[in-house]
Amino acid sequence: MKTTLLQVVQSILSDMDSEDVNSISDTIEAQQIASVVEDTYFNMIAAREIPEHKTLLTLVGLSNVSKPTHFRYPDNVKHIERIEYDVGTISEKNYRVIKYVEPLDFIDRMSETDFRVQTFNDSIDLFVKDDEHPSYYTTFDDYYIVMNAHKKTDDQTLNSTKVRAWGSTYPEFSKTDGHVIDIDNTLMPYLLAEAKSTCFSLFKGGSDPKVEQSARRLKSYVQNDQYKTKRANTRNNYGRN
Repeated sequence: MKTTLLQVVQSILSDMDSEDVNSISDTIEAQQIASVVEDTYFNMIAAREIPEHKTLLTLVGLSNVSKPTHFRYPDNVKHIERIEYDVGTISEKNYRVIKYVEPLDFIDRMSETDFRVQTFNDSIDLFVKDDEHPSYYTTFDDYYIVMNAHKKTDDQTLNSTKVRAWGSTYPEFSKTDGHVIDIDNTLMPYLLAEAKSTCFSLFKGGSDPKVEQSARRLKSYVQNDQYKTKRANTRNNYGRN
């Protein structure tokens, strides 16, 4: 069962022997604790892969004939692991994996006989094919994606409805009573322990040893127990085959 922000705030207030509340808006202290929980949450998910934040997604198309192979990353994307593009027909879809290449590799593969496009500040020329489907892409600024080709007889620009991508996203966080914190029950105790530790330090003049001990123990536990489906352990081979 998912936990609401109000429940987390009430738990922390209780452990701090502070005034109980029925709503986060009841006291300044409750609002401050809610802010600590939000900061702790984003610090936690930024530093690790959260399985439930991985999802199928698409890209934002520019629909710009002068930049026909350009896309933009959605605002809530943390990173993308795989991109596919439908190179089939209306009646028969065919998703092709579009491979990532480094920016300099992308530039080295360009031919100045191909269709001229411009980068995002309209000051540097790029060249992409306009008679075949895309097969690879790059990003020059970690904001826009540029693919190497588009088939203008099919579409004037590459179409976001034909993209199928897989990656991680940042969920929204609302400092309201009923907001359900988007992590599973395995990670919730760790979030609570870390938030409590921070609140004791900020608002009570020092950390509680038992809370600190619990946070350290839970951190070690959740490193290897985030997925509901058992995964094989990944180990470095240190150059051994």
